[in-house]
Amino acid sequence: MNDCLCNNRMRPTEVSCSRREFLARCGMGLGALGLASLLSNEVLAAASPASIAKPTQFPAKAKHVIHIFAQGAPSHVDTWDPKPALAQYADKSLPDLNGVAMPSPFKFTKHGQSGIEVSEVFSALGEHVDDMAVIRSMYTDIPAHDIATVFMNTGSLRMAKPSMGAWVLYGLGSANENMPGYISLRPGGGPPPGGALNWGSSFLPGDLQATSINTSASTVEGMLQNIRNEYFTQKEQRRQLDLVQNLNSIHSRSLQKDPQLEARIQAFEMAYRMQMEATDAFDITKESQSVRDLYGDTPQGRQLLIARRLVERGVRFVQVWAGGWDHHQDIEDRLPASAAEIDKPAAALLTDLKQHGLLDSTLVIWGGEFGRTVTRDRNGNDNPGRDHNNRAFSIWLAGGGVKGGTIYGATDEFGARAVDNKVHIHDLHATILRMLGFDHEKLTYRYNGRDFRLTDNYGKIVNGIIA
Repeated sequence: MNDCLCNNRMRPTEVSCSRREFLARCGMGLGALGLASLLSNEVLAAASPASIAKPTQFPAKAKHVIHIFAQGAPSHVDTWDPKPALAQYADKSLPDLNGVAMPSPFKFTKHGQSGIEVSEVFSALGEHVDDMAVIRSMYTDIPAHDIATVFMNTGSLRMAKPSMGAWVLYGLGSANENMPGYISLRPGGGPPPGGALNWGSSFLPGDLQATSINTSASTVEGMLQNIRNEYFTQKEQRRQLDLVQNLNSIHSRSLQKDPQLEARIQAFEMAYRMQMEATDAFDITKESQSVRDLYGDTPQGRQLLIARRLVERGVRFVQVWAGGWDHHQDIEDRLPASAAEIDKPAAALLTDLKQHGLLDSTLVIWGGEFGRTVTRDRNGNDNPGRDHNNRAFSIWLAGGGVKGGTIYGATDEFGARAVDNKVHIHDLHATILRMLGFDHEKLTYRYNGRDFRLTDNYGKIVNGIIA
């Protein structure tokens, strides 16, 4: 009997196989292994860069980021960069520029103690300029939406590289092990230009990519599909996880590391942990009616209220897609409509963050991928718009680390080109990392024998907007 038992006992050499082989042999499937890999905190801390909070390289106020991405490229001369000189050349050719001048149809007014001029289309946001630093001298490399969108979000024009949010999470680590550290809130419809590259982790560990949420659904269950297990209680899931964890530990010495597989495993692991806390975070009905009214019952209003609730729960980076700014025609009608979608909600976000004591620790960013021309679009009609312009655009930052009431840089007298204190995308990224407590040249990750960073081999910190 003893000989029989010994002869049929599984030997270590028989269980030495790759993870793919392990899955094939035991027939448990990828999902089971994903849930099963809920390891001890010590193991996770060693294996996952996002698992625990990390110290920064420098003292910093900002611990979270809300990036409101105005995809489509807002016209700077109609929003944050007034150019009265254009009126003198209305419907006339401009020196050294093709096309005829198109003055802004919108009135600019000074706001706050700083007296920053803001277009009438942003009347609510204009009341917050004393908390903002407005950069009027942004520029980028290529005026094509897909390339420029990915460039703004990843710092890369060519190869797929980690997104800014992934780098931030890599540096800061997670502040809440039951929530993803990086969440991308998208409206309904098709994917944005560049798709998942905008929130991916590329060669960084898979758990640093964003959890992408379609916020067009009207219910929490619609936004977080399959978040709950319909067949097993949490206690039963825990028993499953413990069992497969034990099986998995037997094979740990010979497992092959597959980035895609690891990313899927981390996703299932996080899904298990999210079952309670995430559903609560996305349920805005738990907010008072006055707070919901402050943001407005609109898609963007709900998005930004969710963003505040996520930051409140420790999410490091929230990417909010707020597109609809590609105004090649009918700009006089279409731009105010686009601005109205974000003006009140973004103003409410700044107010709400301040009331919750979160604005000092949260860096809020608004802006698109490039700007617009100061001349009529060549496809113009009786109500023209503006074409793409990569040589000048505006963004604003507010909150943690920002010197409020600041205008930085300038474009020429017409707004066609950035000319004073020019700020490139790499400079912006370097500055954002500095506000979060990192030297952009030293926040690196070694891949294929090279140390990579968000800013590639470039980037100068814009000290003029840092408090």
